[in-house]
Amino acid sequence: MTEKRIWKWADDPNLNKMELTKLEKDGLDVIETIINKYSLEGWESIEASDMDRFKWAGIYQQRPKEGFFMMRVRIPSGILTNKQAVALAEIAKDYGRDLIDVTTRQAIQYHWLTVESLPDIFERLASVGLSSFEACGDCPRTIVGNPLAGIDPHEVLDTRPIVKQLEQFFLLNRDFSNLPRKYKMSISANVHNTGHAQINDLAFTPAKKIIEGKEEIGFHVWVGGGLSTKPHLAEQLDVFCLPEEVVKVAAGVTTIFRDFGYRKRRTHARLKYLVADWGPDKFREELIKITGELPARGDDLTQGWNAGYFYGIHEQKQSGLYYAGLSVPVGRMNAGEMHELARLAREYGDGTIGTCNSQNVLIRHIPADRIEAFRKEPLIVDRFRLEPNTFVGYAISCTGIEYCNLAVVETKERMRKLAEYLDETVELDTPIRIHMVGCPNSCGQHQIADIGLQGALVRTQNGVTDAFDVHVGGTLEGKPRFNTKLKARVEVDRLGPFLAQLVGVYKEERRESEAYWQYVERVGIETIQNQVDRILAPA
Repeated sequence: MTEKRIWKWADDPNLNKMELTKLEKDGLDVIETIINKYSLEGWESIEASDMDRFKWAGIYQQRPKEGFFMMRVRIPSGILTNKQAVALAEIAKDYGRDLIDVTTRQAIQYHWLTVESLPDIFERLASVGLSSFEACGDCPRTIVGNPLAGIDPHEVLDTRPIVKQLEQFFLLNRDFSNLPRKYKMSISANVHNTGHAQINDLAFTPAKKIIEGKEEIGFHVWVGGGLSTKPHLAEQLDVFCLPEEVVKVAAGVTTIFRDFGYRKRRTHARLKYLVADWGPDKFREELIKITGELPARGDDLTQGWNAGYFYGIHEQKQSGLYYAGLSVPVGRMNAGEMHELARLAREYGDGTIGTCNSQNVLIRHIPADRIEAFRKEPLIVDRFRLEPNTFVGYAISCTGIEYCNLAVVETKERMRKLAEYLDETVELDTPIRIHMVGCPNSCGQHQIADIGLQGALVRTQNGVTDAFDVHVGGTLEGKPRFNTKLKARVEVDRLGPFLAQLVGVYKEERRESEAYWQYVERVGIETIQNQVDRILAPA
């Protein structure tokens, strides 16, 4: 165990219980304890305070807390090598009951792990350059970004070296292993905001600026984004960051969060609350005290928003090579399918696989003369389609009550079946992004969806039943905004027909090429509420 650090807030009498737990023992210390004690002595030996610290190993207790764990594996910027993909498939087969989920932060998620299996899993991950460490907990989590980095015709520079530097700097760095709350970063040089900058604690987006007569390509810096119960859009600082200064700036922002972030209430501890209180100008002043002077903002190079969808075959910036964007319905696959993805990537491309924040995947570096054969592969034809149906292709779901202790309703299989029902019921050529979550914590990012569905419970004459609150009009396109909650708590049995009718009204009234969020913006929430009231009115 590493020597305890003395933090400046250690004597604050108002610290919450989790802060006291972290002062007693650093979260990272649990990794050694898992390997040398708990994996040998079993579930019953795990101390309650250490069960909280398991998050620093990337591990949560799985519902119903009867000896199994969920694990997240960090996939920085969502780029996997072939060896890594094979190793992930083998872990799922040997320890995870054949189950793999792709998350909305480009990570890989397992279920059904036992504490006895964890040391071998850690070792297998490390052998291929992967880690679950700090994928959860009050620390810098998986760095999200552009899964097309290095091949993207729409990127202004290749961010892979920068992501690698950030990952090496922050992973297991005890200077930043005790933050007030979870901390999420993104970096992308794609001009379509593939990193979802506005919903991250810290984000870097492409920019340019004339410095000493020379045009420099770099980044603008965003701070204070986050979802959950009180979502905030990130603020852009008056800063231009050169590529070689990204790590320095990231360290500075994270230091501010560590030293000035709130530690009294867990529900008021994210960086977004500090940024909201300080404002971007004061935050910049504090940042420069750490980093030294930084240039002012330059010109934004962002031109819209890609919500993580790359379906079909597309040209790379390398002449004669293509990438394939594949649909993984609600992000769930089995070990055999991951093995098959690895084979396809190896036989048709350069072996790499991209994981997307839409819970989908892509395969890179396919030569033109191999595309037709690739299209005919059974996995592509039958499961991970290049051109999925409208609703299945744009459906996202969190884990739900099946495995998550925070959820109140089942989501994953329910969202899949709901999307299939809508595809069978409504003929629509315009994507509608429907995100389903089982609780307010928004692992399924429902606030930025065209239609967000948040699980709830309602009491009926027949007892308590599952239902969903409905939110509409979210987007990070144009002027970003979170969706608006309607006065509608729809019982699960009515959800499919209700959405079919709601989407049907949009289909009849939309303008040419008008996305659902644009339609909501044009007609207004009051109009949408009236539509909902008519649909839900008693017959």
